[in-house]
Amino acid sequence: MVQAQWNHQTVLLDEAVQALAVAPEGHYVDATFGRGGHSAAILQRLGPQGRLTAFDKDPEAVAVARTLADNDDRFSIRHQGFAHLGELEDGSVDGVLMDLGVSSPQIDDPARGFSFRHDGPLDMRMDTTRGQSVAQWLETADVSTLTEVVKTREPGKDPATRTFQAFRIFINAELEELQQALKASLHVLRPGGRLVAISFHSLEDRMVKQFMASQSRTVVDRRAPFAEPAPMALADVQRVMPSAHEVEVNPRARSAVMRVATRTAAALPAGAGPKGGRP
Repeated sequence: MVQAQWNHQTVLLDEAVQALAVAPEGHYVDATFGRGGHSAAILQRLGPQGRLTAFDKDPEAVAVARTLADNDDRFSIRHQGFAHLGELEDGSVDGVLMDLGVSSPQIDDPARGFSFRHDGPLDMRMDTTRGQSVAQWLETADVSTLTEVVKTREPGKDPATRTFQAFRIFINAELEELQQALKASLHVLRPGGRLVAISFHSLEDRMVKQFMASQSRTVVDRRAPFAEPAPMALADVQRVMPSAHEVEVNPRARSAVMRVATRTAAALPAGAGPKGGRP
């Protein structure tokens, strides 16, 4: 049986790659390969000595990436979530790109169960090779757990949309994984390296915004007011929105927010947080 091909339009493609400031000899990370739109654009800018490492949980995305890896030795793929970013060597990366959320092929394929607009199994796992599906979780979850999962997610949305989004975020531990990946980025980025994160809902964007703000703020120890302020790990924080034209041709871009920051040369203080791992 031939597998259906689901279209995917990469959001903020040019803006994201430009924000990474790709150097031909650099090492970059596409933390969410998806269908490879950002990866392809990064590889076009890399020279023979450049490297691109990608992560993805989705076995279908990994299959696409392995085909690319077989034909380009500058590229490698890890069948892992980006919480594993911290397994890379400290200071070995010139740019990290996180394109968060669900890809169009995942949403549009009824077999994945990500959308209530399609009739299909209630799965919602990013990685269908491991873990519980939403349907399996619902068999044992009690009412108080269900209520807590849904009420902590974005208010103001259509109840069906809000519920499906809440179940998906919970079953994939998306916010926990994002938190770990953001912390890990500070370890793996070289001074001058760029952190680029594209969010599609306010929960993710708030986490990225608060993280970048906390790491780019001068901290003064009130117990020692004459001491030097703690150095900032990030600088030059920027916010980029899709153009009106992009939203017109790709309506799924309308909720996208891209935030960019540059790693400074400041050393991380002791106990600055985990480098990453499975959430």
